[in-house]
Amino acid sequence: MRLQVRPPCTTRFLPSHSQHGTRTQCVKGMRLTVRNSVVLHQSFESSIVPVNSAKLGKKWMEYQGLNNWDGLLDPLDDTLRNEILRYGKFVEAAYRSFDFDPDSPTYATCKFSRNSLLKRSEIGYTGYKLTKNLHATCGVRLPRWVDRTPAWMSTQSCWIGYVAVCQDKEEIARLGRRDVVIAFRGTATGMEWVENLRATLTSLVGSTNNGGPMVESGFWSLYTSKLSSCPSLQEMVRDEIGRVIRSYGDEQLSITITGHSLGAALATLAAYDIATTFDHAPMVTVVSFGGPRVGNTSFRCQMEKSGTKILRIVNSDDVITKVPGFVIDNNDVAVQAAGLPSWLRKPVEAMQLGYADVGQELRLSSRESPYLNKNNVAACHDLKTYLHLVNGFVSSTCPFRATATRMLERQSREKAFI
Repeated sequence: MRLQVRPPCTTRFLPSHSQHGTRTQCVKGMRLTVRNSVVLHQSFESSIVPVNSAKLGKKWMEYQGLNNWDGLLDPLDDTLRNEILRYGKFVEAAYRSFDFDPDSPTYATCKFSRNSLLKRSEIGYTGYKLTKNLHATCGVRLPRWVDRTPAWMSTQSCWIGYVAVCQDKEEIARLGRRDVVIAFRGTATGMEWVENLRATLTSLVGSTNNGGPMVESGFWSLYTSKLSSCPSLQEMVRDEIGRVIRSYGDEQLSITITGHSLGAALATLAAYDIATTFDHAPMVTVVSFGGPRVGNTSFRCQMEKSGTKILRIVNSDDVITKVPGFVIDNNDVAVQAAGLPSWLRKPVEAMQLGYADVGQELRLSSRESPYLNKNNVAACHDLKTYLHLVNGFVSSTCPFRATATRMLERQSREKAFI
């Protein structure tokens, strides 16, 4: 249970804005948030609010991954930490703006208008203006009787995120360029879960099965499927990014795509699509939280050739980051390290279940935080947990700030007795 001191209010339940059914109740002038039986310290909430970031200026490309974040991840650079947390807020806004209530007439849509979303999602002032709402469509064919099923099971096309462009002059000056954010929420509907479970690899358009780039079938379906009444997510992203490039092409631009869980997978696909569709595209960076695997080794190579930079924030205790399929690399050592005997490699590849992690990894662990319930599988995947771990991480040798503080205090006491 997380305790947050808030202004007095009457006892009532507020609508959930979490991907895991957060419930908020106000009792005797205090707001209590119950999330998956996670036991958290009172400082947990404040620990995920980034302080004012430093001016990036001419070094902005370095923080966007120009050098693959070399020297910035271990120990974690404070400026990079704040940028990661800042992008995490955009993903939080996507969750908070989604209507999770299956009994609502606006279920699976955005609760807020385009002009008010960033403000009403309560993530603080960003300096960005939302320019496009994004929808994803499930490509699985539904049986005729589907009309009789609950909305949470049968809704095919859902609001999945948005595009926002930095408009504040001071923030543009701080960032060193005009930044474009594409933010995606994670899985929310029954049909999205169905797509998540389609774990076999499928070839990308223009490639073949013989060594070409392949990605998870369900993710690609959500990215490319459409209805007569709704274009595909791919078409929406291409149209909006094309418009933004035409509007601001004479300025320094960056495109930062961020998402959690399913949203992390879609962020990776969108980055690949933008980098391979637009000639002389702006720098494209992915900041993903708790993302599953997306494609095979050839897909990873294509991503690297395109110049797209990907920073994957991974909780080693989060099972979602270990699926789908098996990790297969170009040598038997990598296969064995993933827990797969080398003699199984060919059958796995034949079943199209051979995946490869892509990008640079920032590996964290729930076990290192003194504020988290280590045995709660769902909590290990929660976006709040990820932001908490990012804020607390110091380095691989000193994983968490609170632990580091206690170590320094103990060492100081021991020196006092010497």
